[in-house]
Amino acid sequence: MKKKPNLLIITTDQHRGDCYGFEGRKVKTPHLDQLAASGARFKNCITPSAMCQPARGSMLTGHYPLTHGVIDNGIDMPAPTGEAGFAGQLSAEGYHTAFLGKAHFSSYNTFQPTGTPECHNSSKTFSEDWDGPYMGFDEVQLVVLGHELKEMASAPKGMHYERWLRKDGGGDKKLELYGTKLHPDVGAIQTWNSAMPVCWHPSSWIGDRVVDYFSRQKEDQPFCLWASFPDPHMPFDCPEPWSRLHHPDDVDLPPFRTRELEKRPWWHKAYVEDRSVDPELDVAIYDHQQSLDRLPRRNGRARNYNDSDLQLRHTIANYYGMISLIDHNIGRILISLEENGLADDTIVIYTSDHGDWLGDHGMMLKGPMFYEGLLRVAMILKGPGIPSGSVLEDPVSNTDLAPSLLDWAGITPNVEMHGRSLKPLVENRASRDFAYGEWDLNPDHWGLDLKLRVARTSRHKLTFEKNSGAGELYDLQEDPHETTNLFDEEPTVRKELEDMIASRPDDQLKEPLVPSGLH
Repeated sequence: MKKKPNLLIITTDQHRGDCYGFEGRKVKTPHLDQLAASGARFKNCITPSAMCQPARGSMLTGHYPLTHGVIDNGIDMPAPTGEAGFAGQLSAEGYHTAFLGKAHFSSYNTFQPTGTPECHNSSKTFSEDWDGPYMGFDEVQLVVLGHELKEMASAPKGMHYERWLRKDGGGDKKLELYGTKLHPDVGAIQTWNSAMPVCWHPSSWIGDRVVDYFSRQKEDQPFCLWASFPDPHMPFDCPEPWSRLHHPDDVDLPPFRTRELEKRPWWHKAYVEDRSVDPELDVAIYDHQQSLDRLPRRNGRARNYNDSDLQLRHTIANYYGMISLIDHNIGRILISLEENGLADDTIVIYTSDHGDWLGDHGMMLKGPMFYEGLLRVAMILKGPGIPSGSVLEDPVSNTDLAPSLLDWAGITPNVEMHGRSLKPLVENRASRDFAYGEWDLNPDHWGLDLKLRVARTSRHKLTFEKNSGAGELYDLQEDPHETTNLFDEEPTVRKELEDMIASRPDDQLKEPLVPSGLH
């Protein structure tokens, strides 16, 4: 083994922690099942935030959102903060660091040009041969739009993937195929079987680029590669044949899909009822001015979700298909790792940024209700020194990614991180009592001014709202579907978890970052 191991991070986007074959759901994930069986996995891993940008910022920096400053979507990661994350530190220590796929460290729909490669007003200023550096990564190949390809119809936008899609002059035809809804179309929220050939899909593109990256590696230099798939994030637009892999009649419907808002904290009802349904919110094509016009009523369909069981089955079948397509490409990646003689020297970490309600409690997509489908994600590790087939109950967080990578590389972080290395847990040298999360909502974005804090143990979960003192507490062992709020009934347990929340280091940004855009 090399003095320093290679590091491979594989992530998905909006991927629930229970949507894997090894979790017992009817989704086909044979390669991830094998990865979990041959490595170690954490059953109780949560996201530090329920939104993409804050969660990804925490994964990069090892800090909670209120410290790195990206507290909600629409807020850019400051370049110095991102460059000080694990990638920049590894690069300074001799690693070749690379990012392939969806970064989302910066906003796409911005109020004005921001100068980042992910900003649709700025990406066109980057040359065709630009490939980094970005946020501490020496080499990048970015998917900017990914699940919002229709936005390319108005003008060429995006970075490496989007330019590749258009390079042969057939971009308009490809986009037409992407938006073509194949039979059957049952009118489910943001769901269709796409006619775009799978070879043009971002998941296939990322798989191809990772395989190519492995073929270019030098024996004398360790690498750290983050391969980031944009799916199964909405829209649920799976291409054939993967859209046909799971029949709608055979998927798992949520066991509890009733809202029961009167039994929940006040913001549940306020979030759902504050805004009316606007069919135009389903349209993925919108320019900057339209974005500003729609800002006050964003996510209306998610709030007022009322799809039938038939429609939900089709959405879940597409969601499963997108996952299986990713799994297929992860299989290609792991095989390539072996074929290039890299597997024995590589630590592999797989996770996701956050989940999706996917019909739980009558909800769809994401928002300020931290049900397990949204909060819990997978965490799998494999590599030299990691015991095979171990399942750990310790509550952990994606915030632990950065210190874990540095620990395996034998590097002491040059800043104190909130996250803690998973290596001692895997090696049975430590234990954890709880994992923590936070989300301060932008009221202009969501219509609510909330300061949410979460503590998750292996058994209980407390969500506490700082402004009002309201909250919800669930016993996940006795009540896995989160139907009974124990916030006022279990004062002792509540106090224990409130103390856990209060133990967060008091190093929050004194001046909040100003939003640059919408997402």
